[in-house]
Amino acid sequence: MDTEIGSGDCLAWAARDASGILSPYRFNRRVVRSNDVRIEITHCGVCYADVHMTRNLHGDTKYPLVPGHEIVGVVTEVGSNVKGFKVGDHAGVGTYVNSCGECEYCNDFLEVHCSKGSIFTFNGLDSDGTITKGGYSSYIIVKERYCYMIPDGYPLAMAAPLLCAGITVYTPMMRHKMNQPGKSLGVIGLGGLGHMAVKFGKAFGLKVTVFSTSKSKKEEALKLLGADKFVISSDQQQMESMTKSLDFIVDTASGDHPFDPYMSLLKIGGVLVLVGFPSEVRLNPGSLNLGSRSISGSLTGGTKETQRMLEFCAANKVYPEIELINIQYINEAIERLINRDVKYRFVIDIKNSLK
Repeated sequence: MDTEIGSGDCLAWAARDASGILSPYRFNRRVVRSNDVRIEITHCGVCYADVHMTRNLHGDTKYPLVPGHEIVGVVTEVGSNVKGFKVGDHAGVGTYVNSCGECEYCNDFLEVHCSKGSIFTFNGLDSDGTITKGGYSSYIIVKERYCYMIPDGYPLAMAAPLLCAGITVYTPMMRHKMNQPGKSLGVIGLGGLGHMAVKFGKAFGLKVTVFSTSKSKKEEALKLLGADKFVISSDQQQMESMTKSLDFIVDTASGDHPFDPYMSLLKIGGVLVLVGFPSEVRLNPGSLNLGSRSISGSLTGGTKETQRMLEFCAANKVYPEIELINIQYINEAIERLINRDVKYRFVIDIKNSLK
């Protein structure tokens, strides 16, 4: 193994600088407080946010950085006031680990939109002044409110991607009532988020069309993920054949792309939800006004919505498609993620490889 840097009882992999290269690192987490849950991490998903933050692409990374916000594992200790978890439970942690708990959004369990800012699971400034460190580590200690119960029997490795990729598409799909059987859904992009939108769409009983620039994804979209149609978005004839055919579109593409062609595919009153982050959103006002169409944005979800999503996935056997890797492979995995060479989410086997 690479030489460890730092000291403490929490073993992790961290980035030291904007190269983003991760290597072994040790540090101490806080002691378990009265409202805390301690989770021995078994698995952690690899999200594109890990790329952004390890490489300081937002300009605010605090090194050493321990990434990872799709965290699952086993509860090993609970604080004296914890009611919802016990030792041995399977639990998860998503994209944030704290919020003010008092504003109108926190009171509505929309903590991700906390008026004072939710505190991210890594690279966040916590209320005690420490910098949060994520799930590429052996354990984590989080307030009960921000922990999720993983339903009995749901595979832990598959639960991890639900805590960012899954909830990012599930939240707007529920907000815009996309769970109406028989309605039609378009999904733009077929990566970690897009493949979950397809899976939720099929579980909701929707007719799902995948839009992609890559013809190579057609067979998996239709046969593996169960989509009903596959459209090459650069093929004008294929696109025009879908005019006014969709009730909803979930746009997961973060690369720059035109919006007017997709808006024309919506029925009257249809909605396009943007969950990716292209550099700009530009469209003709007629794309909205002439069909009473709308475009909406979304982040991840609140704590109650996240728990409901996990229960929905367990009840309906909705499982992400994952590639399980050892922590020692993480730098190669990050490069593959940048090159879109993953189907459809890397998950680190923390339990068996972080030694």
